[in-house]
Order: sequence, then C-alpha cells, then structure tokens
Amino acid sequence: MGKIYFASDFHLGVPNHKSSLERERRIVRWLEYIRHDAEEIYLVGDVFDFWFEYKTVVPKGYVRLLGKLAELRDAGIPIYFFIGNHDMWMFRYFEEELDIPIYRKPILRELKGKQFFIGHGDGLGPGDQGYKFLKKVFANPICQWLFAWLHPDFGVGLAQFWSGKSREKNMKLPEEFLGEEKEWLYLYANKKLDEVPVDFFIFGHRHLPLDMVLKNGESRYINLGEWMNFNSYAVFDGEEVVLKYFEKD
Repeated sequence: MGKIYFASDFHLGVPNHKSSLERERRIVRWLEYIRHDAEEIYLVGDVFDFWFEYKTVVPKGYVRLLGKLAELRDAGIPIYFFIGNHDMWMFRYFEEELDIPIYRKPILRELKGKQFFIGHGDGLGPGDQGYKFLKKVFANPICQWLFAWLHPDFGVGLAQFWSGKSREKNMKLPEEFLGEEKEWLYLYANKKLDEVPVDFFIFGHRHLPLDMVLKNGESRYINLGEWMNFNSYAVFDGEEVVLKYFEKD
C-alpha cells in the first residue's frame, strides 16, 4: 500500500539565490526520499515565491526541482499542483511539459475511502478583504495580458522584488498559533463541515504546521506549514494523516 504526501510553501526564489538553492536541494532530497512508497504527491501552493509564464518563457532557475518532478512523473507517480497566492500566474507549462495538472481552486477528493478537502487556503474564511480584492485583480485575464507585455527582465524582476520584500519580514521567525477563535482556516473548515462531510482539510498558506480536531470531534484541519523554518509535510497512510519534518532533529 502506497502513501499520499502533501507539502506546500517552498517559496523558492527568496530571500536570495544561495538560500533558495539550499532549500531546493533539500526539497529534491525529500522527493527522492518519499518516491519508494509515494502513491500520489500533492503540492499545495506557493512552491515558487513568484512565477509568471510568458508565451515562450518561464522564470529562470528551479531546474533541480523541475527535473525531479519530471523524473517522478515519468516513473508513473501522479503529482498534483495547486496554485497559491505567490504563484497564481501559472498556466499550461506544468501540464504540457511535466504532465502535472494545475488546480486553481480547492477540491473535494476521496482518497483511500476518506474525504479530503485540499487547497492552498488563501482567500478562504472571514476577513482579509483587501487581499481578496487584490486576488481578483491578479486573476483578471486583462491584467495578466497587460503584464505579459512587460519584458521578462523587467516584469519578473519587479514582481520578485515586491514579493521578496513582503516575504523577508516573515522568513526568519516562524509563525505563532493565534488560538482557535483567530485561526481563520480552522474557522473556515468548521463552517464548511455544515455543507459537506470531510475527514481531512489540507491547507497551506498559514506557514505554521497545525493539526486541529474540528467541532464534530472527528474531522481534522491540517496545515502543512512551510520549508523556510519547518521543512514540514503531511503523509496519509490510508487511516491517518500525520505531520512530519524532513531533516529536522
């Protein structure tokens, strides 16, 4: 029986080339580590700190990760990619080049008899109206078309500078637990249970590994954390979802 793996928030590209390259090599080691029993792999958003696909150009770098993903797909391991708020401008490259489907919204999927609700997590739950508006702007095809007219050296450089500045503030210290009443993805999962039965909610975005029992006493909200401080991921063996930490004492 194979296992199903989930990871998110690699944020490759920040804070600098050296640090990002070390993180990329660590992620490739993790993918090689799990390949012997991986039945499926879910990458749940913000794999890249910025990504934009021009018609014939993709961002420079990340060849180790892309090569490993291609190798795993060629070996027959299904991989699924969810866009996050930092890499929402992904289009067809992963699907056409790597045979990896892209998901732009959360999905409900049955895995080994359990119901999973999987998504990056950005824009869900109460509040954060400013970001929700900004996300609509970035998702607008006209805005994407206009950005595509910028030369890649300028467009990608500008976006990486803007994205990196916002990320630098949060790179050094890990997030802290806010309490049940303020963890908005936990609140969202509890509300979603009123609409559909779910065993496991799998999200990223929060940058804090969390495993919380929901209001029915059985379902769980799992946040995958990130790879700048935690190297955290989740694995499902058919019965339980467990958070784990790669190359961490």
